[in-house]
Amino acid sequence: MRSIWKGTISFGLVNIPVSVGIATQRSDPKFRTLDRETLQPIKQQLFSPGRGEVVPREETVKGYEVSKDRYLPMSDEELEAVAVERRRTIDLVAFVDLEEIDPVFYDRTYYLEPGESAQKPYALLVEAMKRTGKAALGKIVMSSREHVVLLRPAGDTLAAELLFYPEDVRSKAEIDERVGEIEVTDQELTMATQLVESLARPFEPKEFENEHKRELLALIERKLSGEEVPVAAEPAPAEPVPDLMAALKASIDQAKGDTEPPKSGGRAKSGSGGGAKKSASANGAPAKGRAKKPAAASKSR
Repeated sequence: MRSIWKGTISFGLVNIPVSVGIATQRSDPKFRTLDRETLQPIKQQLFSPGRGEVVPREETVKGYEVSKDRYLPMSDEELEAVAVERRRTIDLVAFVDLEEIDPVFYDRTYYLEPGESAQKPYALLVEAMKRTGKAALGKIVMSSREHVVLLRPAGDTLAAELLFYPEDVRSKAEIDERVGEIEVTDQELTMATQLVESLARPFEPKEFENEHKRELLALIERKLSGEEVPVAAEPAPAEPVPDLMAALKASIDQAKGDTEPPKSGGRAKSGSGGGAKKSASANGAPAKGRAKKPAAASKSR
């Protein structure tokens, strides 16, 4: 694994040397912007509208936008003065239940690899976290910035999740308030639960294919071989579902038909696969006598 950071995990009097490597990397084909006439890559220049000309990079400076079209210049020396001290430690400050961390706080995932002399304490930390069901919260300095980091077991490896700070996560209170006021009947909830359970299965990442990447690579191959590529037509907009219960029942029947052999006399009804997904917006008005949705305290402010 290519290392982008080396240091130690520090908790109590225990120090574990580790190296950090990126856990994910997109594999989609990459494109560059070309000059249509010469088919050569173009170069971007730094153009100043105020001067009406291209300016060299050494004549640029960073600036903070105070108000519209008003900027406060900041020199590299000034920014360096408030840069976080470059530390080579991941300081663990607490162990928490992993399910307490909302995945919306996850920014980027890294893998931690133990140093040659640190494999036993590394393995011990992983096993202790597995046994207790805990994850570790700490701080790490990368690229002159201090980040909150969550360490969690990923098999026998420690994964490090850089976390967003609370002020970087947008509020969902408005959505919670709107959805939390919607009421559903017991029958609707029973049908929706049956649909969820009929589609439940273990997560297998290999079941999911990057269809866009596959089609894009096929398009590249066709163009390389000189084939003419047809222009795709615009997809028709999905129709709203007028009958929520009928859509749920049809979806359950379709799910059963996908997992069970068809019975004699005909195959399972194939309703709109996207019907249940669109039902909430199609059924916005609460009806009288409905039971309040037993949502798990969705009105978090």
